[in-house]
Amino acid sequence: MDIFLHKRTPAVTFEEVIRDYEQPLYWHIRRMVVSHDDASDVLQETFINIYKGLPSLREKAALRSWVYRIATNECIRFLSRRKEQALTEENAFLAEQLESSPGVDLSDGAALRFQKALLSLSPQQRTVFTLRYYDDLSYEEIAEVTGSSVATLKVAYHYAKEKIKNAIIA
Repeated sequence: MDIFLHKRTPAVTFEEVIRDYEQPLYWHIRRMVVSHDDASDVLQETFINIYKGLPSLREKAALRSWVYRIATNECIRFLSRRKEQALTEENAFLAEQLESSPGVDLSDGAALRFQKALLSLSPQQRTVFTLRYYDDLSYEEIAEVTGSSVATLKVAYHYAKEKIKNAIIA
């Protein structure tokens, strides 16, 4: 029997990944890049990378952190491409997009201040905060996604919470 005729069956199918992760990944990405159009583009790139790498995934248990790592890396890649502008200009641009984005309730002042406060965070703080607060990942899972230590992530999350709290109160 020729061993090259048998392909290893992936731990999970691409259709299962789309079914289970399309919405959570979209919202994770959207919180990072703000704009619906940009989030859709980044999500598409994320799924292309997932499709390419899925045959190498060995354990279904590792799937969640793996897909979030790919999505987070795509967000960082996307945001770094827009670094021609200064960080403050970038945050102002994102805040402007936030206010003009469909589905944002401009009458809810606290929610709008919260979203703008998210934009004031560094990319690392925003990543840690969104993965922990919105996506409910453990610090260990976030460490797998970002490649950072748990201690570093806890500090970044703490500072992110403080910045957001101060921005909302101000």
